[in-house]
Amino acid sequence: MMRATLLFLAALAAAGGAAAEPHYSPGADDHEIKLGQTLPYSGPLSAYSVIGKAELAYFRMINEQGGINGRKITLISLDDGYSPPKTVEATRRLVEQEGVFAIVGTMGTSPNSAIQKYLNARKIPQVFIGSGASRWADPAHFPWTIGGLPTYRVEGGVYAKYILEHLPDARIGILYQDDDTGRDFLAGIHGVLGDKASRMIVKEAPFQVTDPTIDSQIVSLQGAGADVFIDIAPQKQAAQSIRKAYDIGWRPTTFLVSISSSVAAVLRPAGVEKAVGAISVQYIKDPTDETWRDDPGYLAWRDWMTKYNPDGQVEDYLNVSGYTTAQLVVQVLKQCGDELTRENFMRQVANLRHLSLPMLQPGIEINTSSTEYVVYRQLRLQKFDGTRWVRFGEIITE
Repeated sequence: MMRATLLFLAALAAAGGAAAEPHYSPGADDHEIKLGQTLPYSGPLSAYSVIGKAELAYFRMINEQGGINGRKITLISLDDGYSPPKTVEATRRLVEQEGVFAIVGTMGTSPNSAIQKYLNARKIPQVFIGSGASRWADPAHFPWTIGGLPTYRVEGGVYAKYILEHLPDARIGILYQDDDTGRDFLAGIHGVLGDKASRMIVKEAPFQVTDPTIDSQIVSLQGAGADVFIDIAPQKQAAQSIRKAYDIGWRPTTFLVSISSSVAAVLRPAGVEKAVGAISVQYIKDPTDETWRDDPGYLAWRDWMTKYNPDGQVEDYLNVSGYTTAQLVVQVLKQCGDELTRENFMRQVANLRHLSLPMLQPGIEINTSSTEYVVYRQLRLQKFDGTRWVRFGEIITE
């Protein structure tokens, strides 16, 4: 009996030791977790490369502090110029040559659409995408893909709801990016306006991100008699549209999408006096808002900017966005522990509960599940006063 007991205890100990051993997928081992992404470091949307630079800087800090459970994070960030064919080529290199564990933070709707099926077919995580397209919230068909921004449909609906409540007689003109990004925003706007859309929307003007200017579209919106302007454009075109509207004497109530609300990258190049009164939404702490000057999370971010990202502009909220996305990745990797498999990584992505990161606005938290693939469901309205964005109203929850 004693011999049998000893054999049983030995077997149990061996089983326990085996269970405690780390488990890995390609791209992860005892020393390193290799991640990949593509961003437009060149081309018409290169302003968004700030996000990738901030993420690289944040992981550099994490590695100096000892990494994640002793493993350093290596982020390979490649330029795709916001060109889907280049995104496909670069992503294949990341997966097939570099052997990355996961794709994190790749920017843009069209680039991510081009690689979504490829990554899901190979069961490689495509997470915290720099796009709010609704197609990233489809775990039934694409369980390896999840977005990293509030959905464009929800944001568009927030603007439409505000217009219905405060500007019921509005004549709406919409400038929109002619792709899934713009169409998602339009769907949110039309969905809230309902049967009033045909009466209230007097003009919709599409453009391509490669167009050198959007001057003709702005002139056409003014010509249609619009007195409310919904500006669904990336940073370059957003700055152009604000400047052009002001220069031709058009003074509509302007709604500027959150992805282009940067004071440093959009409003200042356009001329801050030309954007006074613009309305947008946000979920992170805008670094131009004096409210956060003594906030511990903001002060920690400023210290990080000074030490690890000194070339970044403090007033550019994209540095906050990259910082926050990197923190989100770190949180998921910590939850993985020593089971660094792609399957467990996605389980933890879908297992974020009441997570409030330091640079999220108070009251905004992250909750995900296996059936809820939306990271941010809360927004807050803000208005530009000529110097900074000023928050108003209550938090809006999807």
